Amino acid sequence: MRVFQIDSFTREVFSGNPAAICPLDEWVSDELMLAIANENNLSETAFFVKNKDLDSFDIRWFTPKREVDLCGHATLAAAYVVFHELGYESDSIIFNSRSGALSVVLNEDNSFTMDFPVKNFEKCLMPELITEVFGFEPKEAYVAGEDYLLLYDSEEIIKNVRPNFFLLQDLNCRGVCITAKGDAQELLAKNGGIHRADQEYDFVSRFFAPKYGIDEDPVTGSAHCMLLPFWANRLKSNILKARQLSKRGGEIYCELKNDRAFLSGYAQKYLEGFLYIS
Repeated sequence: MRVFQIDSFTREVFSGNPAAICPLDEWVSDELMLAIANENNLSETAFFVKNKDLDSFDIRWFTPKREVDLCGHATLAAAYVVFHELGYESDSIIFNSRSGALSVVLNEDNSFTMDFPVKNFEKCLMPELITEVFGFEPKEAYVAGEDYLLLYDSEEIIKNVRPNFFLLQDLNCRGVCITAKGDAQELLAKNGGIHRADQEYDFVSRFFAPKYGIDEDPVTGSAHCMLLPFWANRLKSNILKARQLSKRGGEIYCELKNDRAFLSGYAQKYLEGFLYIS
């Protein structure tokens, strides 16, 4: 079985979020795909099969512990493989998934733009243990499907959070996303909306999901399906630049259009090879 490891949401290897991608001629068993994902021990391994009668691909994503409904960075990585390794001639593709049809476009600058559904969120009571888990008390708490979204005061807090992963597993959720306004917005506020440094970001985040075998996900595309509408409403802009402040780090260029999240980023190939499975 062919396998590629692609670093997503980055222009350089050893940063962004690594995903293993396995193109298949036909589906193998769920048990085998989960075993491969566990062996790879990355936050996500994606498998896809080209539809013979349709110009599209079916895709599935697995963490080391279970299958998930949506994964951004592994979709971007799968698109990289389709366009650059499999000789796909069009500049756009469709992935059919448990979250519906997801289109990916290869842009002229060699970045990729993914068209994803937005994720609804609503304000909730502050979950118990949160301050003990993260060391800082959030300003506000929201729930979005199976995840919590926690708002903090500054980018500096997001950088300095050191979660207690043992306690984090006791929270009644799949994962926790923490976020704050980025330094770009602070500069805009201080300078009357005139100056903006290109290296700064409108909002920043980190994402933790130890129940799924991912203590900290380096760059989480799917989390931006809730982060984008959240910050677009607060910052009164539908076009935003985001950074995930994990140790590896990564950039996502975001645009909200007609209740869809258009998430753009770059990807780099780290390795390719073969899996040998009896």
